Amino acid sequence: MRRRPPHAAARATASAQPQRSAVAANVRRLDDGSLALVVTDTDAHLLDEAARSGGPLLVRVAPPDAIRAQVELARGLKALGDGPADDACGSLLLAASLSARSPGADPRLALTAILGAADAAWAAGDRPTCLTALAAARLALAGRPADCEQLRDHLLGLRALIEQRPAAAAEALRRVLAHGQSDDAPDALHRASVAALLLGDVEAACRTGARALAASRSQGRDDLAAQTLEYLAYAEMRAGRHGRARTHAREGLRTALRSGRANTAAHHRAVLALTASVEGDTEEVTAQAALALSTARRHGLEQTRTLAEWALARADLGRGRPEAAASRLGGLVRPGGGHFAVRPLIVPCFIEAAVLAGRPDVARPALDALRLWAGFGIDRAASARLARCRALLASDDSEADALYRHALELHEADLGDYERARTRLLYGNWLRRHRRPRDARLVLREALHGFERCGASAWADQARSALRATGEPSPAPDEAIALGVLSSLTPHQLRIARHVATGATNREVAQALSVSVRTVDHHLRNIFTSLGVRSRVELARLVAGTPER
Repeated sequence: MRRRPPHAAARATASAQPQRSAVAANVRRLDDGSLALVVTDTDAHLLDEAARSGGPLLVRVAPPDAIRAQVELARGLKALGDGPADDACGSLLLAASLSARSPGADPRLALTAILGAADAAWAAGDRPTCLTALAAARLALAGRPADCEQLRDHLLGLRALIEQRPAAAAEALRRVLAHGQSDDAPDALHRASVAALLLGDVEAACRTGARALAASRSQGRDDLAAQTLEYLAYAEMRAGRHGRARTHAREGLRTALRSGRANTAAHHRAVLALTASVEGDTEEVTAQAALALSTARRHGLEQTRTLAEWALARADLGRGRPEAAASRLGGLVRPGGGHFAVRPLIVPCFIEAAVLAGRPDVARPALDALRLWAGFGIDRAASARLARCRALLASDDSEADALYRHALELHEADLGDYERARTRLLYGNWLRRHRRPRDARLVLREALHGFERCGASAWADQARSALRATGEPSPAPDEAIALGVLSSLTPHQLRIARHVATGATNREVAQALSVSVRTVDHHLRNIFTSLGVRSRVELARLVAGTPER
């Protein structure tokens, strides 16, 4: 539609025959609610052309719905990064609707809005709206070029997974992964890494996620890099490499904060709390979970809230407080509680906590949900955890023994040590209670070594206590002395001490741990006081006498 601007058309008096020039002006809403025409620098030369030509200046104004669609898209994307998830979803769905009914509107705007709405609904744990948005996105892709095929399969796989149609989900997600393995585009690689993680192919998820991160960095895509780092941290955690997961989460946190994406930053804080819960760093768990929960509650981020609560509960379980862990997890595993995609991963932890707290009756109903999830075949580790939970709840001793052994056989396919060591710790304690100390010692030693390899300090302490209860000899004198002295340090102080012992400066330690130099200075003074050492050389000598924990 063409019309003369309200302030009158610009005319020139020239002898040449008049010509008509059109300027594509942007329309923006001002603070008072009125609309204003804004001619960009790119279009400024058209004004000069119109003036020279002597013809009328006609400004092409977008239809009202198209203008509103752009406004709502901008508002929704801003809220998606730093705002309530429900608000973001509402604005983005409105933008898609307005764009769809605006003649000649760019179809990419509607697709961007719908995909953003699906992300917002996922973050909020709004399963019905997420399904609706995924279906709408596939419709928006109808008739699009073949280069959208991977995105179509990605949406199809996610929808089938949410609807609990595992065969259809796996088929679509495998196509997504195959496509990403021959593509260098950051978005395609990111979708492939997500697909690999959902398929349980953890190594492929780590490998493809690393490529996606490199591609995002090379294009200056901080928004995608922060999101890629989320899933890369997940994949490393699933692989049992919690140190790497922590490194990725810290980088993701810095990237999110730098780009003003508070919601993504909160999600990375929840991941940091989860990695700290494995290491037994209670201070770090509490601090990061509190910050994550503050944003999650304010912006309705159910996935972030669920992960942070899980981290707090797992820290309680690692410290030998199953009652507190079961109480916190109970609200997350019940139908309608917690995030729908995270809930199946939490169930094994809840069952373990409830049984150890002497409440097996509360845990039994959750076993059915875990059995259903393991039956899908998507999560490769689920079968081992199911066998472990069945052993915990078994009333017959021979059945429990067989189930623990079966769980350990299934764990052989796991990449990491953490879950396998947890099963061995539970089995070793079961053997000890059933007066089989020799068998218990063999299992508990393997559990201890597994926890030490993955840095699960609090869990390693549990394994040591169980070993002492079986009559296991104490460590060698020098090592025992060093371990006893270092036990006075917090996990965070111990990490600083180990970094300093390598010869790193305080600034290098601060960069490695993503803290300030002042924080390192403060902790190092306390470390020297606690250990009774007077130099970095003495500290290095003391730390060198202990195994990495």
